[in-house]
Amino acid sequence: MVIAQLPPAPSGPRRSPVVRRLLAGAVAAGAVLGGVLVLLPADRAKPPPPAPGPMARTVRAVGAGVPVALPDLAALIGEREARVRTRPGDGRSWALLGAAYVEQGRRTAAPAFYPKAEKALRTALGTGAAGKGTAVEGLAALANARGDFRAARKWGEQAVARAPKRWTAYPQLLEAYEGLGDHKAVRRTLDRLQELRSGPAVMARAAQVYRDRGWREDAAAALADAAAGARTPAERAAYLSRAGDLAWERGEPEEALLRYGAALRTDPDEYTALAGQGRALTSLHRTSEALQAYRTVLERRPSPRYALELGELYESLGLGGAARVQYDLLRERAREEAAGGVDVELVLGLFEADHGDARSAVRRLRGEWERHPGVAVADALGWALHRAGQDEEALKFATRAMDAEHGGGVRSALYAYHRGEIERSLKRYGPARRHLQEALRVNPYFSPLLVPAAEEALKALGEPAAVGLPEESEDTEDTESGEDAAEPGPEPSAARPTDRGGVSPAPVRSGSR
Repeated sequence: MVIAQLPPAPSGPRRSPVVRRLLAGAVAAGAVLGGVLVLLPADRAKPPPPAPGPMARTVRAVGAGVPVALPDLAALIGEREARVRTRPGDGRSWALLGAAYVEQGRRTAAPAFYPKAEKALRTALGTGAAGKGTAVEGLAALANARGDFRAARKWGEQAVARAPKRWTAYPQLLEAYEGLGDHKAVRRTLDRLQELRSGPAVMARAAQVYRDRGWREDAAAALADAAAGARTPAERAAYLSRAGDLAWERGEPEEALLRYGAALRTDPDEYTALAGQGRALTSLHRTSEALQAYRTVLERRPSPRYALELGELYESLGLGGAARVQYDLLRERAREEAAGGVDVELVLGLFEADHGDARSAVRRLRGEWERHPGVAVADALGWALHRAGQDEEALKFATRAMDAEHGGGVRSALYAYHRGEIERSLKRYGPARRHLQEALRVNPYFSPLLVPAAEEALKALGEPAAVGLPEESEDTEDTESGEDAAEPGPEPSAARPTDRGGVSPAPVRSGSR
C-alpha cells in the first residue's frame, strides 16, 4: 500500500527571536484578558453576604441602646447567661448581658434586673479590655434607668473619653445632663452626637431635647422621621409611643390615641403606649376604657407613676377607696424599686405633696434637688413648698421650672398650673390668671383632678378689673419685683401662638433639622 506524502509546508521567511517573543507576549496577554472578561460577570453576580440573623440583630441593638422586643431580649439573656457559665472570662458576653438586663428592667419596670445588671457589667470591667467600652456605656444606662444622674454623667463622660467617636455613649450622657439641669452640656452633646451619627435613634434622642426646649413642631417631625426609619417593630413602636406623648401634652388626645394604637399594633409589649392610652381615653371621657387600659398596664408594668395616675383618676370619679388601693400599690412599688437602687424621691414627693404629708414631700424633694437639680425637680419642689405653706420660696422654684435660660422651655400645662396657684396664694392675681390660662391653653386635659381646680381658680379670679391701664407684657417677670401683688392685673397682651395653640418662648422653628 502506497501512502501519499503530504507536500511540505511552504517555507517563509524566518522570524527573528525578538518578533517571536513579542508574539508570545501578545498571546499570553490575550489569555489573561480573556480570563478577566470571563470572570467579571461572575463577580457581578456574586450574592451579597447574608443579612444578620435575629440574635445578631438583637446583639447590635442592645449594644447601641436601641429598643428591643421583649421576647428577643429574653432569648439574648438566656443565650449569654449560658455562655458566661462556660466562659466566665468572656468580657464581651458579660457586658452585653448586663446591658440586656438594664433594658429588660426598664421595659418591664422590674427593678430586680438592676442589681443583676450591675454585677454583670462590673464583672465585664474586671475581665480586661474586651467589652470594656460596652460595659462602661451599660453602667451609664443603668444609672439613668435608676435615676442616678450623677453616676450616669460619670460613666458617660468616661465612655466618651475612652472612645470620642463612638456615638453610642452620647445618648446616655444627654439623659444624664438633662437630669442634672446642665442644659448647655445638653446642647453641646447633642451637636456632637449629630456630627457623629444620623438615623432613627439619634432623631428620637434629638426629639426629646427639642421637646424640652419648647420646639414641639421640631420634636414631632424628628419622631415621625425616626418612626419611619426604624429598623425593627420594637424600635418603631417606641418612637410612635413618644409621638403619642407629644400629641397628648399639647392637648390633642385623638391624635395621641392614634399614635398609641399604632405603637401597640406594632409591638403589643410597648407598655408606655398602653399607659398613654389610659391618659388619652381619660381626656376623651371614655372612662371605662381608660380604667381598663390602666389596669392592664399595671398588671404588665407596675410602675409607681401609673399607679398614681390611676389613683387620681379614681379620685376624680369620687371613688376614694379604689384610689387608696392604688396609692398603697404606689408605695409598695416604690419600696421595691428603691431596693433595686432606683431613685423614687421625685414620684414619692409629688404623691406626698398632693395626697399625703406635704412637709415630708418638701424634705424628700430638697434632697432630690441637691442631687439632681433638673426642671422636673424644680417644679415638684416648688409645688411641695406651696402645699406646705411656704409660698415665697415656692415661687422661686416654680419660676425656675419655667425659665428657658435654666432649661425650662418645655410647654408644660402642669408647671403653668402649679405656678399660677402659687401666685394666686401670694395675691399676684395678674400673673396667676395668665399662668392658669396658659395651663388650660397648652393642654385642657392635663389632669382629671387639677383641670377642674384650674377652672375654679380662674372663675374665682374673675375678669381683670384694669380698665384704662396699660397691658402687661407677656414676658414681664413680676414675681421678683412684687408688681401686681395686691390687685388683679390687666389682661396679658396677645401671646405668640405655637403650632397647636400653646404659648411659645421663642419663634416657632421649622420642622426640618
